[in-house]
Amino acid sequence: MKSNPLFKATAVGTILQVLMVLIGHASPAVAQLFPVAGTGISGVAGLLFALWNKSASGGGAAGGGALAGIVSALIGVAVSNQLGDVPASTFGIAGASGVAAGAIGGLIGKMLGGRAPA
Repeated sequence: MKSNPLFKATAVGTILQVLMVLIGHASPAVAQLFPVAGTGISGVAGLLFALWNKSASGGGAAGGGALAGIVSALIGVAVSNQLGDVPASTFGIAGASGVAAGAIGGLIGKMLGGRAPA
C-alpha cells in the first residue's frame, strides 16, 4: 500500500510548526520570526506534497500543497494561541499565508521533480 503524500506532508509541516512554536515560547527572538518562519514551513509542506505525489497535475500539486500548508499553519497557531503567545486574530493571517505558501511550494515541487513517470 502506498503512503499518503498529503498526510505525510501535512504531518511534517505540523511537526515543524509545533517545534517552532515551542522553541519560540521559550525564546522571544524566535517568536519574532513566527510570521516568516511559519509561512516558510507551510511552503515546505507544499513542496514535500508535490515531490511525494508525482502523479499530481500542476493544479493538484498547488491544491494539495495549499491544504498541507493551511492545516499545518492553523495547528501551529492553535498551539501558540493556547500558550498565550499569539492572539486569536492570528488565525486569519496564518491561514491565508499558509494557503498561499503551500500552493507556491506545491508548484515549485512540481517544477523540481514532482513529474509523473513517462
